[in-house]
Amino acid sequence: MPAIRNIAVGLPVKDGHLLALEGHDRTRGIDFLRAIGGGIEFGETAADALRREFMEELGVTLEDAEPLGVFESIFTYEGAPCHEIAHVFAVSSAALDTVPLDAELRILDEGSPVRWVSIDDIRSGARVLFPSGAPEALFALTQR
Repeated sequence: MPAIRNIAVGLPVKDGHLLALEGHDRTRGIDFLRAIGGGIEFGETAADALRREFMEELGVTLEDAEPLGVFESIFTYEGAPCHEIAHVFAVSSAALDTVPLDAELRILDEGSPVRWVSIDDIRSGARVLFPSGAPEALFALTQR
């Protein structure tokens, strides 16, 4: 039986844009955005996992990580059933603040593209952001 995966993801925001991973599900034929982060290891807090993941994936240090909520996602990816509990954080990083809005980064350990994406595109539905709960957390964050 597959396991429930606990993850921690961050929402870096800059000038009306979110830095997010771009993905594609070949089975469903959809393009999507995914908040940056990954699995929480045994004995690790969600915030510590988030800081580790940003360092592993983008080589950046987070100065701040503010919890926004915990959300459950049950979905299918590439034809396989998945179940996640996502701890979603607002994050800040001096290193990411210097990244131009037109830059394309790559996840260091696997090569997926990461870009600044207009929050208005996510709000309008033109771009889909995962995991579940991340869009609502993002909109609440940007309404402050």
